[in-house]
Amino acid sequence: MNLSYEHLLPNDFNDSSRVWIYQSNRKFSISEALQIEKTLEDFTQTWKSHGTPVKGYASMFFGQFIVMMADEEQTGVSGCSTDSSVRVIKLIESTMGVSLFERTNLAFIVKDKVELLPLNQIQYAIEKGFLNEHTLFFDNTVPTKKALLSNWIVPLGKSWLGQRYLVQN
Repeated sequence: MNLSYEHLLPNDFNDSSRVWIYQSNRKFSISEALQIEKTLEDFTQTWKSHGTPVKGYASMFFGQFIVMMADEEQTGVSGCSTDSSVRVIKLIESTMGVSLFERTNLAFIVKDKVELLPLNQIQYAIEKGFLNEHTLFFDNTVPTKKALLSNWIVPLGKSWLGQRYLVQN
């Protein structure tokens, strides 16, 4: 599985640009992905904060993650503009019949594909060898473009999750 995504991010966005990652509970089909990409493009072209255009970006990654980004160097993202982005994600969620706000399912790369595991099964998965310190983990809590580039996909042992579960072993 090719995990390279850096080239897909806009170069002209500041490293401190805010990032939101929405993870689907399933991989999207090609036709769904194309429809979602169009919805995201339409949204970012009209995204505003108190009437001022937001320098925004949104795209799908690995067929299962939606990454939204706002470069706040030019226009800060307010509560209303954040709400508008959430409405778009909820629209995608209802249109596609998926869950994009379920934060207790965590994503890993296992046998060269994205696998989801409920948080309450992490300890068991580590004990049984399904996950280990080298298993790649999608840390969807990264807050900025810089963090997205350096800390989104990390070995479990170098993540907050690994610190919580691996130190117990």
